[in-house]
Amino acid sequence: MKLLYWLNEWLSLSCQQQQSQLPHYGHALLDTVFVKYELVDIDKPLVFIFSPSGSDVQQQDLHPDFEPWGYHFAQQQQVNVIAFQHLGKSNWFRSPSLIAFLEQLSPLLTPFKCRLGYGLSRGGFAVGAFSDLLMLDHVLLFSPVSTKNKHLVPWDDRPSTELAQQFDWSGDYHDRNLGSALGYVIYDPTNDIDRWHAERFSQLTHIQVEGMGHGVDPSNLNKLGFYNHLAAQFIQHQTLDVDELRQQAKVRFLQED
Repeated sequence: MKLLYWLNEWLSLSCQQQQSQLPHYGHALLDTVFVKYELVDIDKPLVFIFSPSGSDVQQQDLHPDFEPWGYHFAQQQQVNVIAFQHLGKSNWFRSPSLIAFLEQLSPLLTPFKCRLGYGLSRGGFAVGAFSDLLMLDHVLLFSPVSTKNKHLVPWDDRPSTELAQQFDWSGDYHDRNLGSALGYVIYDPTNDIDRWHAERFSQLTHIQVEGMGHGVDPSNLNKLGFYNHLAAQFIQHQTLDVDELRQQAKVRFLQED
């Protein structure tokens, strides 16, 4: 992939020269995953974003201006971003091509001192599974899936679990491995499966938001606004105002009915 070759040469430059080569952007198709990236400033955070469940993007939908889930939002924060969009409904970022790419990519990103991960549901699985590999410092996860290995999570009886068994759930990166990352996992405690998955992310700060539900419909602007507000705060400061979060959650979710 072009990005790997470019980074390999870029690493040989001085810090000043590296900065002068930015911005650098592009996109590529890695088997069943589309990746788009924009590197703008080595002094700003580098955010990895993986798309959530609920989208059904197909290869024929891709074009040079296509943006993976969350990519434009990260651009608005004026940070570095590498975003991954899974193709098809049943796709859990288990592609050997994607994994090989990430294994080569991570050591080439040493100039970026702050690495962040952001994901919802299936995207939260990918952030959690690749966190140690990507040497993430902080993560923000909404209702993340920890794995679809039925031996580890026998209580996850969602239809998506059975569909996911077409993939390898015993090899590398099949389960959450946060490494030294800190951060937040936000979930609805009334959703048992979400709560049980969240409990497997024990090193993160847990924030329960009753009434939030699982996932987000793009047409649900209330929930999308809640996610975006917290994600912007996290990307800019790597921390959340938990008191404000709880107050917003009460207004947005507990008073909807």
